[in-house]
Amino acid sequence: MQQLINGIDSFLSDPQMNKNLRFAIVTNNAAFTADRILCRLALLKDGFNLVKIFSPEHGISVRGEDGVYQDHSLDIKTNLPITSLYGDRLMPTDEDLNDVDIVLFDIPDVGCRFYTYLWTMTYTMEACAKNNKQLVILDRPNPIGGDLDMAEGPILDESNCSSFIGRWSIPIRHSCTLGELANYFSKKKVQNLDLKIIALKNWRRNQIAGTPGFDFYPTSPAIQNISTALVYPGMGLLEGINLNEGRGTEKPFMQFGAPWINAEELHDQLFDKLVFGIRFKQCSYIPNDSLYKGEVCNGLELVITDEKTIQPVSFGIKLMSSLFDLYPQHIKERAYVTNANPTGSRHLDKLLGIKNAFDLIRSNASIETNISEIWSAEIASLLLYQ
Repeated sequence: MQQLINGIDSFLSDPQMNKNLRFAIVTNNAAFTADRILCRLALLKDGFNLVKIFSPEHGISVRGEDGVYQDHSLDIKTNLPITSLYGDRLMPTDEDLNDVDIVLFDIPDVGCRFYTYLWTMTYTMEACAKNNKQLVILDRPNPIGGDLDMAEGPILDESNCSSFIGRWSIPIRHSCTLGELANYFSKKKVQNLDLKIIALKNWRRNQIAGTPGFDFYPTSPAIQNISTALVYPGMGLLEGINLNEGRGTEKPFMQFGAPWINAEELHDQLFDKLVFGIRFKQCSYIPNDSLYKGEVCNGLELVITDEKTIQPVSFGIKLMSSLFDLYPQHIKERAYVTNANPTGSRHLDKLLGIKNAFDLIRSNASIETNISEIWSAEIASLLLYQ
């Protein structure tokens, strides 16, 4: 098997690159070279004139809590200024880009529409287009796989559900790299952008992180391993209802619960119904943070049985539907407050990408998740890795 080569490693080995140009980079501490060097340190070591850093949600450290304001700071590793794109702004300003020739983007993603690194990329695309700056995407593989047959909807309803956890119309599980989505959005949404994508080499679309030569680095406090990333497109939907999604424990998104759940009853209800590469076992835990902090939560812990067939979005929707069946008097819509959504309103709509999501799931309405054929037709001509 040929070695997987990320965009950063190809970029560093390009002898024609003018290293004296003024570079900025959008990055964090999850972005490493093949030699396990942080990409921004590797750029400086190679003689690139890196002048500033932009950081996304969770900050440069990738340790900032979900949705929490991140301030501007100084990078202790490079002594360069860090401009936060998850604080008082989501997009680089004209002034931010005034002393920059090229903006680099190198942030590992998790393959889910409501993970915000993708949308930080789109805002950066718009800022670069406006200011006539070249944007270079140092591409990385999708850790939960690029098989378009495994893409899951719904497609986001832009007119009603656009937000920082889903700006534009793509599925929840999109099965693309950020470079591919940048290519797609440069054709569909962002005009006159000087975009260059440093492509991956030797990535197979059905390849998932954790396989030889494809490491997974924690991308945020709650996404610490590939198992969590695989279930996140479905389990993240639980943020929209009054259920603890495992935050405040050592197993975020891999377990869920509430004080009013009967774990045995729920397990029996789901045991024969939901088989999407997942099985579950009863659990009980006390979150040290987040919803139901300090209370005993009863629920289920997930165990992945088949990484290649798991359908997390379908699972998440059917799970919520089952919870409504069992606990109609308890389930409520949840306001999920973040820096980008200070009121926390309509969070489930924004996660799922459809209007009135809570009422639709409560009424057991059909929600279309099997959209791989539609999405394949839409994105096929713009894929970088066939």
